[in-house]
Amino acid sequence: MLEIDLNADVGESFGRWTLGDDPALMPFLTSANVACGFHAGDPLTLRRTCASAVENGVTIGAQVAYRDLAGFGRRFVDVPPDELAADVLYQVAALDGIARAVGGGVAYLKPHGALYHAVAAHEGQARAVVQAVVEYGGMPVLAQPGSLLLRIAAEAGLPTVTEGFADRGYRPDGTLVPRGEPGAVLDAPASAAEQAVRLARAGEVRSLCIHGDSPGAPAIAAAVTAALQDAGATLLPFA
Repeated sequence: MLEIDLNADVGESFGRWTLGDDPALMPFLTSANVACGFHAGDPLTLRRTCASAVENGVTIGAQVAYRDLAGFGRRFVDVPPDELAADVLYQVAALDGIARAVGGGVAYLKPHGALYHAVAAHEGQARAVVQAVVEYGGMPVLAQPGSLLLRIAAEAGLPTVTEGFADRGYRPDGTLVPRGEPGAVLDAPASAAEQAVRLARAGEVRSLCIHGDSPGAPAIAAAVTAALQDAGATLLPFA
């Protein structure tokens, strides 16, 4: 039987600025990539998001990022490895403390935005992220297939999980269409659902992502969930 995880980026509101509809999205998820305050998310938002995840039986993951609130973590930052390792450790520990306070805990790590793409090939930064995870005691690491981060994490003895995107456009070579280019985001629920089934059946990914900040993310999640279940898949968290 095909088993697949459905994750989404959540907890990205900040103060009076609301991004996404996390309460409507959460019931469809099996894993939640919760912001850690560096690219988005204030402490109260993170606490409420973690509480919602626990209430819905959703596994909590730390979505770590560059210290880039203004750019939403989507700008590359040439952070020295020792500083990046400390930044990642800080984010994981902070979110884990918040999650534990509401009856949960951080079960995995996923880089966000520009950091996600950087550690696919940037050895210094990939090793810094892995160092932080190891120093915190170890947990699964979620990233795209072929990412250098996953290879280095596996060498360090960490569980690794491959991820595909239901709501992002892919190039023929398997890379994502850059944001800002036509076709970068699939905002039609039917299109995202079709791609989710295709990626799940291909067997190269264990988890599928939906971006919580995408317009209509709950409707996309509902369509993806229904399509996966119709295809015979069982939705289960990987951690």
